[in-house]
Amino acid sequence: MPPKREPEQQTLVRVPSRFFVTSGKGINKTSELNAFDLALLQSGIGEQNLVSVSSVLPIGIRQVDRERIARGAITHCVLARHGGGEGEVISAGIAYGFRSDGQGGYVAEGHLHGTQKSLKEFLKWRMEEIAHFRGVELRRIHYRTEELSIPMDHYGVCVAACVFLP
Repeated sequence: MPPKREPEQQTLVRVPSRFFVTSGKGINKTSELNAFDLALLQSGIGEQNLVSVSSVLPIGIRQVDRERIARGAITHCVLARHGGGEGEVISAGIAYGFRSDGQGGYVAEGHLHGTQKSLKEFLKWRMEEIAHFRGVELRRIHYRTEELSIPMDHYGVCVAACVFLP
């Protein structure tokens, strides 16, 4: 008699169907943490519990305008964050693009001491590497970046996020 097989277990893995991209920046005299909080609030995701995820756009996902999310909601996102102090120029950003074969896409996050222009070059390189590693081509690459020149006696933070929605 063959061994008894266990019934197949189904896992409840949520696959996002929508996403939006947002960004913000914050300046504060007291701390970098307060500046981070202000940047999140400006980007519209400061009242959520953020869970950092890696950077794959599922098949069929569609981009939407920024949506209001319930306070305290567990919110999955690809998050770029960069903080600094007085006199520094900082940038953070997201690049994203879809595969030319229609099989989803990818997101790259990045940050640096420097300008949005330098960051965009870095993000372009990252997206090209992501495609190269997988042997695929990407359609147009999109960018969302923030740059901040931090005033004297202040802290500053830039954020950019690709936020996944059910």
